[in-house]
Amino acid sequence: MNEGSIVRATLKALFVPRRLLPIVLVSLPLVAAQVRFSRHEAMAAPLGLLLCVLCVALAPVSYRFLFPEGLDFSHGGIRLLLYGTVGVGVVLSVGVVLPKLLGIGPTFLTDRHSLAVCAALFLVGGWGLGRDIGFEESLALERARAARLALEAEQAQLLALRSHLDPHFLFNTLNAIAEWCQTDGAVAEAAVLRLSAMLRSVLAGVRAATWPLERELELVRTLFELHLLRDPDLFQLSLEVEPGVEAFPVPPLVLLPLAENAVKHGPAAGHRGRISLCVQARGDLLVFVLENPGASKGPREGSSGLPTVERRLALAYAGGASLALTSEDTHTRVTVTLPRSGPLPGVIT
Repeated sequence: MNEGSIVRATLKALFVPRRLLPIVLVSLPLVAAQVRFSRHEAMAAPLGLLLCVLCVALAPVSYRFLFPEGLDFSHGGIRLLLYGTVGVGVVLSVGVVLPKLLGIGPTFLTDRHSLAVCAALFLVGGWGLGRDIGFEESLALERARAARLALEAEQAQLLALRSHLDPHFLFNTLNAIAEWCQTDGAVAEAAVLRLSAMLRSVLAGVRAATWPLERELELVRTLFELHLLRDPDLFQLSLEVEPGVEAFPVPPLVLLPLAENAVKHGPAAGHRGRISLCVQARGDLLVFVLENPGASKGPREGSSGLPTVERRLALAYAGGASLALTSEDTHTRVTVTLPRSGPLPGVIT
């Protein structure tokens, strides 16, 4: 922090109520005593007020200049001597030199004993206020650093989770492709191409900050097609996308865990029926409604699908997005609402 910044930051910190109130409570009695015991001197009140203002303003500033953060009175005798010299110099300038120059007579605060007390208040008050302001700034910096590190850790975790793809699904698909290679080469070739396209999209999504909704929907569609290649009767698929919404930016792979869950906890768990995905624009919002057959049994222990999506949405949209899960006897519905403006800039989601 440069000299100008130290002065501005220190003076600004002095006006914080928790510091300003004690300063006023100490200064008012001194000025009142100066007026009470210096009735024959018209300049007593301005002189006392000037002394208090200069001590309050200069003491913490000079302390912070001479004793930067991490350096206290136990380090640097020369610095301590300079600090004492500044304090004594300010008090003597206002309490001795200025009255002589202006022809001001003796007052309560210009008595030598009062000046000694004022010098002590300068040194002790500057030390206390300077350290308090410095500690507060250091705490604010540490809190900001901790928040930044927490955000970076959260983003690193989400970046890793964003590349999540159910390994059981991959293993099962690869095993199915191995079987198809012996029985149906055309189906095996189609499965390999779809799986390759899907993995390529996943890798691209891990590296991208955002991508168009169109790419997200292509990835989800490929996931459903791979499941249907393995078992054409597993479920019926219905995709309804309102025209014109495909270009809107969304967090990459944000719908993938939801699509996986829709198959895993629906048709793959024995609940045959229809999986439907509907995407609509409602004002400034994009609304995704994904339904699968079968009632939800709630999040399983160790499950990361929905919690991951919720954390990513909270980070990407700062509370502007939402995810809601509802379940009935025959089906489960997940509704995701996103601002059409896209994720916040500069946030890894």
